[in-house]
Amino acid sequence: MALIVQKFGGTSVGTVERIEQVAEKVKKFREGGDDIVVVVSAMSGETNRLIDLAKQISEQPVPRELDVMVSTGEQVTIALLAMALIKRGVPAVSYTGNQVRILTDSAHNKARILQIDDQKIRADLKAGRVVVVAGFQGVDEHGNITTLGRGGSDTTGVALAAALKAEECQIYTDVDGVYTTDPRVVPQAQRLDKITFEEMLEMASLGSKVLQIRSVEFAGKYNVPLRVLHSFQEGPGTLITLDEEESMEQPIISGIAFNRDEAKLTIRGVPDIPGVAFKILGPISAANIEVDMIVQNVAHDNTTDFTFTVHRNDYQNALRVLEQTAREIGAREVIGDTKIAKVSIVGVGMRSHAGVASRMFEALAKETINIQMISTSEIKVSVVIEEKYLELAVRALHTAFELDAPTRQGE
Repeated sequence: MALIVQKFGGTSVGTVERIEQVAEKVKKFREGGDDIVVVVSAMSGETNRLIDLAKQISEQPVPRELDVMVSTGEQVTIALLAMALIKRGVPAVSYTGNQVRILTDSAHNKARILQIDDQKIRADLKAGRVVVVAGFQGVDEHGNITTLGRGGSDTTGVALAAALKAEECQIYTDVDGVYTTDPRVVPQAQRLDKITFEEMLEMASLGSKVLQIRSVEFAGKYNVPLRVLHSFQEGPGTLITLDEEESMEQPIISGIAFNRDEAKLTIRGVPDIPGVAFKILGPISAANIEVDMIVQNVAHDNTTDFTFTVHRNDYQNALRVLEQTAREIGAREVIGDTKIAKVSIVGVGMRSHAGVASRMFEALAKETINIQMISTSEIKVSVVIEEKYLELAVRALHTAFELDAPTRQGE
């Protein structure tokens, strides 16, 4: 008998029929003798609908009132799922974040969890009930409803699993696990049986959309085993864990992540003097624009070219800021490029294998794909290339690092 926290996202509870299916799944686990806590999101599209309503009143809704409003989406889902379970003879009770007392800070729309009172949940579990908790929400010390930001339901699930010392936190979604790369780009992509928190964190931050970065960070910090599973298909899914031992025996690379949402900016002919990097990036930071990769080249005439990447949505704003900076520091010109993409190889096996980067560069060279920028860490190598070569690059690297699924007999 184990204590399991199960989290179902918006698509998994998107209709009454799907909520009924989730109830059937939960019932099977309960009949198997497990204690179950279920965390659910709002029904698919509901949060966006509520935000749109708020914006019809005000272009910039008051954050406190917006939290009061959008938190109602999950309240509907928890009640419906509890009803569906009770109808099946499974004792169940639903709780909002406030009722559980998921205590957060007061940063409305992006609150962080400070503490969880697990007494009420434990009492219900002891009484044989399934506990259904609203994801994405909590309450601050003043009693105000707060929300955790996009993907907050994953964070709620992991936080509850940590507080309850659950055996596993199962994240149910519309894919059956974590793959070596996006199967829509590489049909030969394989589902991974296991991946480390560190690798998953890199994959999530580099463009893999399976899990939210924040929930993976939380799981890693409190060593909560995470399992990604398909909501309506049976299968083992992918286990995300602290354990590296088995991973070290697997291929050097666990996966290939990519991101199309990048843009590149270069400021040329910058005087090469101390503090110039801050003069360039300080105003960018002040404009609340996140910078990803950075490359600086010093020329023979005591000037430097400084290149960095930002999210494509921030490109126009970053360009305006950089052009102003160029005028102030006497730089020669500013150029930009929105037709780039980032491709990354990720794997803890890199720590014990030499020549991984050169193998990556060789695979890209064979396809005559030019590398514009390079960034590395202990378990990752990222490159910026022209966007039009993205899928070709991912397929080439997937093959070069022997990640393709073996061809079955007769195929």
